[in-house]
Amino acid sequence: MRAAAFLVLLALCCLGAEGQKPKPKKRSHAEEKIVFQTKGKDSCTMATSGHGEIKLRVDCKSQGKAYWCEYTGKPSFCRNFNNNPKLYWTQISLELKKVTNACEPKAMKPSMCPKAPADAEMKQVATSSGATLQAKPAPKAPAVAPKQIKEAQPVPGKGKKPAKPKPTTASPGKPTESASEDKAMKLAQEHCWESLHGFCSYLIGFFAR
Repeated sequence: MRAAAFLVLLALCCLGAEGQKPKPKKRSHAEEKIVFQTKGKDSCTMATSGHGEIKLRVDCKSQGKAYWCEYTGKPSFCRNFNNNPKLYWTQISLELKKVTNACEPKAMKPSMCPKAPADAEMKQVATSSGATLQAKPAPKAPAVAPKQIKEAQPVPGKGKKPAKPKPTTASPGKPTESASEDKAMKLAQEHCWESLHGFCSYLIGFFAR
């Protein structure tokens, strides 16, 4: 009898074990996933992860193009978040629905946390466009125009003193006609009769040329 009773008790225990199903693991209140659409008709997915400091990832697609951005914050600093975290993320998604691009907001704090400290805000820390990560490139130095370079080059011969003209020696000119006549008259007076001075002077001057 004892053996039969033991077998019956063992069978009841096995049936009870089979009827118990393992309970599903509860998802952390920080892990939420919400699908929404922006004002610009972008299809987006919002997902959260982490504890304490929570990371919010937003992925969107628009006309074959995709973009994303990430936010971090400590919403647990808001008492209402701890009471109803799902409502907190729902209000976050409602804010993103109001904008054309889901990555436009740089910081977000739902209306359910009006008096929460700044740490409770979700602040943007990264984006696919790199607006919050990459620094602006330094402006390039302006190129020197070819005209300026040409003006800066020295002009050949510019600045040199002009050469002084060499002095020219005047060649002695021929005696003037009046001087020749005076000389011919003097010779005529010395060698000819007085009545022939004019004729002699003419002949002497003619042959002296």
